[in-house]
Amino acid sequence: MIKDGMIVGERYEIVSKVGTGGMADVYKAKDHKLNRFVAMKVLKQEFREDTNFIKKFKTEAQSAAGLTHPNVVNVFDVGESQGIHYIVMELVEGITLKEYISKKGKLSVKEATSIAIQVSMGLEAAHNHGVVHRDVKPQNIIISTDGKVKVTDFGIARAASSNTISSNVMGSVHYSSPEQVRGGYSDEKSDIYSLGITMYEMVTGVVPFEGDTTVAIAIKHLQEEMEPPSDHTPDLPFSLEQIIFKCTQKSVDRRYPNMEEVIADLKHSLIDPQGDFVKLSPLNTDGKTVVFQGEDIDAIKKNNVVREIPPLAAEEDHYDLSDDFGDDDLVVDDDEDTGGGLNRRLEKAMTIGGFIVGALIIGVLIVLIGNAAGLFSFGPSKDNDKKDAQQTEVPEEGDMVETPDLVGKTEEEATAIVKELYLGLQYTEEESSDTYAKGLICSQEIAPGTKVQKYTTIKYKLSSGSAMLALPDVVGKPQEEAERTLKDMGFTVSITKSYSYDHEMGTVMSMTPAAGTQSASGEMVTLEVSMGNEYENAMVPNVIGMDETAAKAELAAFNVIVESSVSDTTPSGQVMSQSIAEGVYAEKGSSITITVSTGPEATPSTTPEAGETQGAENTQPPEGGDASGTWKCTQTLDTPATYTGGMVKMELVQEVDGSPSVDTIMEGKTIDFPYQLDITGQPGISEGTLYLYELIGSDYIELGHYPISFQKAD
Repeated sequence: MIKDGMIVGERYEIVSKVGTGGMADVYKAKDHKLNRFVAMKVLKQEFREDTNFIKKFKTEAQSAAGLTHPNVVNVFDVGESQGIHYIVMELVEGITLKEYISKKGKLSVKEATSIAIQVSMGLEAAHNHGVVHRDVKPQNIIISTDGKVKVTDFGIARAASSNTISSNVMGSVHYSSPEQVRGGYSDEKSDIYSLGITMYEMVTGVVPFEGDTTVAIAIKHLQEEMEPPSDHTPDLPFSLEQIIFKCTQKSVDRRYPNMEEVIADLKHSLIDPQGDFVKLSPLNTDGKTVVFQGEDIDAIKKNNVVREIPPLAAEEDHYDLSDDFGDDDLVVDDDEDTGGGLNRRLEKAMTIGGFIVGALIIGVLIVLIGNAAGLFSFGPSKDNDKKDAQQTEVPEEGDMVETPDLVGKTEEEATAIVKELYLGLQYTEEESSDTYAKGLICSQEIAPGTKVQKYTTIKYKLSSGSAMLALPDVVGKPQEEAERTLKDMGFTVSITKSYSYDHEMGTVMSMTPAAGTQSASGEMVTLEVSMGNEYENAMVPNVIGMDETAAKAELAAFNVIVESSVSDTTPSGQVMSQSIAEGVYAEKGSSITITVSTGPEATPSTTPEAGETQGAENTQPPEGGDASGTWKCTQTLDTPATYTGGMVKMELVQEVDGSPSVDTIMEGKTIDFPYQLDITGQPGISEGTLYLYELIGSDYIELGHYPISFQKAD
């Protein structure tokens, strides 16, 4: 019993069950040896004692283990532990094509074609390794979260040299080829048929043949012509429909001979959607003579297998399709005499075929002679000539072109180049390069100048950057340019910022490691970027002995913190001390603490003697100007260059009677810039300076100071 957390094969920890099939369950597992997640297919309990199933299960792994392709789910390991037979595969996060079709109803032509090309590439790789999938269907095609399409579950695949396929492992009958449902020989062309049915479903949202039972569906694959996909999708391009028709021909001789030609036509259809370039072979009614040897007859009697021959007629009584075998079991009926009866049918077919061939030859001669004499007109009409002249000429598939040099180009540049030559591109992997920057093509499979057929796919590799590169000197360059230069070489960039008196804002002041250092691609390079000289140093003045207001005005370049203290020697309201001594240079905006005297300790108050009056506050207006009424400033304050959105403080400094007057206008608030000022100043004073601070951490840092003017309000 497989449980979560169980360790299989001393390295694979079961995480969770993710699916189940006819023969096996699929689990997500953690490979502790390589520290990665994998998919583990475990043979079901009921089959573990069945040597035939175990043999098929191992054959599945052996068939797929040799396949390494971007469009095939890779097999990593196969083994047996504690009676558990398992296969370890690549874990692909995503959904099946069947689920994707169900969600979207049907796919767009471009999307369906792209998926079909990727599936075809995966199947082509399998066929080149002698492996036939034999169960191609949307349920066995996965679309990963990054958009990659992968073919999975070569569960019933066998070496292409195998002559039989047992009906009890036949794939879903909706996608099975006629030769598969007959129980006969199946090869690469069976996968092509199933791919055609899959393409049909992608562009229409339905499968071509439906029935109450799998037997009924199988009979339709054998006998009925499918409804054209354009009946379901009227805007389906002509070329794609013809590709589907050619893939799904009932006779294997009329299908595509291999996946390479399927891929070529699919790519061609993207260039010329309405083109008539898909060539369907004419229906061969006479058929080819098939000579059965003695061993062939013995094999037929022993294995219930028929070789693929053009069907002479749809004779249902040749096959036992009754429900006695179950919905998924279709076998050839060997009760019929396969000796003399078969020979008599072949002789009859040859005779009929001879008559048909003779009639066809005579008909062709009549048409040719008549056309030469002008009795018939089968050439293109003037209207068609005019129409063809208006369309872009599509080159013949047999034309040869020279492979371009793509090395050193970006993928976008390469795509534009090959499109003009009717060639295709396929990315394979990244590799380090000391010559080409990261993201550029560093090698191509077909050498430049090689003569190839149009629609050939050129495989290429992208540079991941050099293993060791000398860091370029980016000091003094703008941050954006410096970052781009380093990232293009494959380095990771980190930014720190600080103020500078020598570098303009936004320029690089220093880099770590230093320029010229040999560093590996991907390593971190730290750039120190200037924030400008807004906060340059200023000399601290002596404010001891000044009153608090005057001291703040003198220290306007700094953040002034006021503390109070009792003093018997310093008059109340005057500065007793300052935290930074006079003459020291300190950074503008830094904090300076001043201590203001509150005078001697309080003594009990006395009642004034009769006739004595207390001092009155000076209410005389400042000298000069009209001191009556209210004086207002309503200017607009623009956004400071270094403002980060924090709380602000505003202070107004005006000179009254020859002495600076400091008033706090706002403190501890956030505002939106541009900001409309509404400040009341000292009566009769028409000018002033507004100091703006932002709270950074626990200190207010000056953002700038601005001259402002006041006018008497009505």
